[in-house]
This record gives sequence, structure tokens and C-alpha cells, in this order.
Amino acid sequence: MTPAGEVPVRIYTPVEADAYGLLVYFHGGAFFLGSLDTHDHVARALAKETRHQVISVGYALAPEAAFPAGLEDCYGVVRWAAGKGGRLKWDGKNLAIAGDSSGGNFVAAIAAKAHDDGFNRITHQVLFYPSLDLDFDVDRYPSLRENAEGYGLETAGLKPFNAFYLESGADPADPLVSPIKRADLAGLPAALVITAGHDPLRDEGELYGRRLAEAGVDATVSRYDGANHGFVQNFSWIPEFYRAFEETGEFLNAGPGVEEGTAQ
Repeated sequence: MTPAGEVPVRIYTPVEADAYGLLVYFHGGAFFLGSLDTHDHVARALAKETRHQVISVGYALAPEAAFPAGLEDCYGVVRWAAGKGGRLKWDGKNLAIAGDSSGGNFVAAIAAKAHDDGFNRITHQVLFYPSLDLDFDVDRYPSLRENAEGYGLETAGLKPFNAFYLESGADPADPLVSPIKRADLAGLPAALVITAGHDPLRDEGELYGRRLAEAGVDATVSRYDGANHGFVQNFSWIPEFYRAFEETGEFLNAGPGVEEGTAQ
């Protein structure tokens, strides 16, 4: 049982070992799509390349679950993982959070929320092409115009695509909804922000990385120039995108079988 109640999770163990770092993963899908199944291959690749035990979170989706239900589910699983370290064979070192697109939004929001709550166990945040600003003014970032059409995710679709979340009570002015709006990023966990060159959301992710660095956080921004939004899901047929998982493993390990169930 997590602080948010029962939340479905899927746990990926890379190899049999006495202890592991933990990586809690939040899938993308504009807050209303995606599941443990749609991102199963992503979680498997993360476990393989990071050598961490990956806990993929089946959080509640909008609009049936109003804001902040999905966010609270994800945060609850992070708190649960920290409290169940022995059961999960946690080595007590890395407790990382990672997510793609809207899952990256949750990563940034949870990193900030945990900091404000005095929960200091999160060591790393990994964001794949994150959606960090839900104010979709097309003049806010050059990439919204530069990559507006022709690359899969299109700028004109951002607002309607995220409407279920916004109409469930998520206010784009709230830093827990648009984490890029948080004024003070000091003290947050070390970050790896991976962006796609042909993504309308590219510039907000890169701005987040720069602002973290300016606030004294160890932050790396890595742009995949030839990629578009969603590319980490496509490594099965575009093998060069697999490099994002290897890079994540290098980031998590630079410093000092599948089980399905419910976090409870």
C-alpha cells in the first residue's frame, strides 16, 4: 500500500544479484494514454542498460482520474520503493526516477515535490523529451514553430491532446503541472534531459536542463538531432535510438525476469 493507495506496478530485475539501485519509471501518453504494456519494452531496456531494478508505474489516467491523482500515484510509488528497500533488494544508493513525455513532466514535478516535502532519497532524474510547460503559446519556444508540422507530434495537437488532463483540474500556471515554471530549482536531484531535434517540446526540455545547471544542479542535456518525439519507443526498428538507454545507464552508474503486481 503506497501513500496514494494501491497502484499497479511491474518490476524488472536485470540480473540476479544481492542488491540493486532502484529506478521508478513513469510512462508517457499525454496523461491519458499509455500503460504498463505499451511501455514494457522501454522498461526492459532501462533495466538491462542501467542494471537497476526498474519499477514501472501503472498510474491512474485522466480524465477518469482528475488531477493530481496520476501524479500522486507516481509519487506514492517512489515513497513506497524507498520504504520497501529491503524487500526490493535496494542497495540504499541510487533511487532514480525516469519518464518520457508526460512521464517526464511527472519526474520534474515529483523531484520538486519531494524536495519541498523534505524527502531527500531521490538521487537522479531522467527525462526523455519531457512536456514541462502546458501553456501551449506557440511563441513561447522556437521549437514549437520550427517543428510545428511533419514530425509526428505537431504543435497544433498539443492543447487538444492534453485537454483531458487540463480539464480535470490541472492548471498550467501551477509548477506541479508545468514544472518549468518553478522559480527555484536549487537542491533538486542530478538530471539527464534527453531531447529530440525534431520535437515541438525540444526547447522546454533543454531550458529545464540549463536552469537546473544555473541553480547548481548537476545537469546534462543530450539532444538526438535526427529524432522526433517518442523516439525511445522506436528502438526496435531504429536501432541507433537505443543509445538513449545506454546513456541513461552511464549517467546512473557514473557516481559513488519481470514481476507484476501491486505496490501495497
